[in-house]
Amino acid sequence: MNRIAVVPGSFDPVTLGHLDVIERAARLWDEVHVLVVHNPDKSALLPIAQRVALIERSIEDAGIGGRIIVASWSVGLLVDYCTDVGADVLVKGIRSQVDVAYETPMAIVNRHLADVETVFLLPDPANAHVSSSLVRQVASLGGDVSPYVPSAVSELLSTT
Repeated sequence: MNRIAVVPGSFDPVTLGHLDVIERAARLWDEVHVLVVHNPDKSALLPIAQRVALIERSIEDAGIGGRIIVASWSVGLLVDYCTDVGADVLVKGIRSQVDVAYETPMAIVNRHLADVETVFLLPDPANAHVSSSLVRQVASLGGDVSPYVPSAVSELLSTT
């Protein structure tokens, strides 16, 4: 039986914390779909196709093993994607109690809608304070984001 997990996120941009969750998920499940989703509540810095490409390059550069598929999803429910690919679990990184409060209702609804469970992974403490929005803010003010993001992202943000 092929156990499939989906790691969803806006990944705008992908951070070292995201890569940590992806790597650990790849060790726990046979196949991992890293799914770039559109969040209508957020104003995106990078187009979805560019986020997908940055994730693919970052996974390759980091040498993360396992069967990892990077895709995007912008129409329909997240659980519809899970059903389409045969995944019965979502993997979410949780940095704080704020994330738990935000993610819990969605986890309950996803289980109710499609019997898809949500597994929360705690971050490596070195990345517990990093978010994509923090990275975007630091980069927009000319700060060095290289300690928080893969080199592909750091290179891109330093030129924009």
